[in-house]
Amino acid sequence: MTIRVVLAEDNLLVREGVRQLLATDCSIDVVAAVGDVDELRDVCERERPAVVVTDIRMPPTHNDEGIQFATELRTRHPEIGVVVLSQYSDPSYAIALLDDGSDGRAYLLKERIHNRAELTGAIRAVAAGGSVVDSGVVVGLVHARSESDHSPLKELTVREREVLSEIAQGKSNMAIADSLFLTKRAVEKHINAIFLKLGLANAEDVSKRVAAALMLLAEPGGTQHTPTPH
Repeated sequence: MTIRVVLAEDNLLVREGVRQLLATDCSIDVVAAVGDVDELRDVCERERPAVVVTDIRMPPTHNDEGIQFATELRTRHPEIGVVVLSQYSDPSYAIALLDDGSDGRAYLLKERIHNRAELTGAIRAVAAGGSVVDSGVVVGLVHARSESDHSPLKELTVREREVLSEIAQGKSNMAIADSLFLTKRAVEKHINAIFLKLGLANAEDVSKRVAAALMLLAEPGGTQHTPTPH
């Protein structure tokens, strides 16, 4: 089934470059490409795409229009997925995007647009209701929070932190197993341990668990220490 996509990017060269990149994938149809939030809002009402791929900053304020629009869409058209492209690896932006739920949301660094597989993979993930957070953001976040005395991440083993990073990238258990050279059963065991330690064992689904974990990791930390592998 073809995934209908609306692209929003104020830089014409970047916009056309991404459009041409996506055009090489026959399963994705870019139905419109716009340069500001007002145009984006109008075209979404008209076209009702499956996914919006948007820059994080656009006219008129060049602040965080992409994230604000994703929040707006959650209320008006929750079925539309959003992939936010950003040059900022600061995890606070990803946390803001996932604040009202991670289902159908992805946060990718702009450098990923040169990798068609990563971009189209994120589009497919959010179209299916999944979530993706750029590995560069997640790894930095997990590392920083794991060194906080007030973070439950200090209870995680080195391997569990690796698995958590893979989960937050939207990978399936099998994909995690392949990436970390583990059996699927071992991955499932690590995942159960992770969410138990983070107090998330009773969450209803994986996407909500990932969002809750990211927000937990983003809490202000305390003094620094060197984590001891378990």
